[in-house]
Amino acid sequence: MLDGALPYLRCPVCRRPLSRHERALRCPDGHSFDMAKQGYADLSAGRLPHTGDSAEMIADRSAFLAAGHYAFIATALAEAASLTVDPPLTAAAPLADVPVEAAPSVVREMVLDAGTGTGDYLARVLDAAPAAVGLGLDVSKPALRRAARSHPRAAAVLTDLWRPLPVADAAASVIINVFAPRNGQEFRRVLRPDGRLLVVTPAADHLTELITAYGLLQVDPDKAGRVSESLDEHFTPAGSTTHRRMLTLTATEARTLIGMTPSARHVAPADLPTDAVTVTAAVNLTTYRPR
Repeated sequence: MLDGALPYLRCPVCRRPLSRHERALRCPDGHSFDMAKQGYADLSAGRLPHTGDSAEMIADRSAFLAAGHYAFIATALAEAASLTVDPPLTAAAPLADVPVEAAPSVVREMVLDAGTGTGDYLARVLDAAPAAVGLGLDVSKPALRRAARSHPRAAAVLTDLWRPLPVADAAASVIINVFAPRNGQEFRRVLRPDGRLLVVTPAADHLTELITAYGLLQVDPDKAGRVSESLDEHFTPAGSTTHRRMLTLTATEARTLIGMTPSARHVAPADLPTDAVTVTAAVNLTTYRPR
C-alpha cells in the first residue's frame, strides 16, 4: 500500500526522496523514519503539538461512516474528483524532481487526502479512479491505523498539516479536505498546476437539531470567511455545491455521531440522546484551482 505512494513522499528533514528499507523509510542523507506495524509511516520528524482525534472518536466515526449515513458526501467527492487516466502517466509528467532510480516506470495520478481520518472518503474516490493511488495524511495515530487499511491503493502517513508536508512539489492531481485544517500554502505547493482542491465544510444548518437539543458546538457563522482567508492567496474558487440529507438515526447512531465530533469532549454521557432523532446533514463542497 505504501509503495505506490513512495515516489511522492519526501524526507521531512531534508526534502530528499525516500526509499523503503524493511520497516523504515530512509533518504540519501541517512534520515530514517519508522513504519508502524499497522501499516502507516511516521513522517512527523519530532514531537507533534497535538495528537488529533482519540481512539474513541475514530471508532465512532468508523461505525457511523460504515453505516452509510455520509455516503452522499463521498459520492459528491468522487464525482468532483473524476480522475480518468488511461494509460497512466509517465514518471516524468507528474514528478519532475523524482530521480530515475527512485521512480517506477509508470507513476499514477495521486489523490492526497489532507486530514484523512479513517480513509473512507479517500477510498471512495479511489474506487472511482482505478488509475490513481492515494495518500492520506493525519495527525491521529488511531485514525491512521484504519486509513492504512482503507483501500489497496491508499497509503497513510503521520504528519501535522500545519507543518511543511512530506510530499513532493506538484505531486497531487487532486487534494481532498473534509472537515480538516487547510494549509493553503502547502496545498498549493504539492498540487499540480492543473490540479483541483476539493474542500468540504459544514453548511450553516449541519446537525442543527443535535446542536439545539444537546448544546453541541455550533458551526462558525463566519466559516466561509475563514476558509476563504486560508486559501484565497493561493487558490481561486471554481464552483461550490451544497449537499443535504435528512438522516433518521437511532439513539445509538445519534450518540455515535456526537461521539465522532469535537463535541464529544463537551457532552456528558448522561446528556446523550436516548430516543431516535431526525438530523439535517448539510455540507458545502467547493472546488478550487491553483492561482
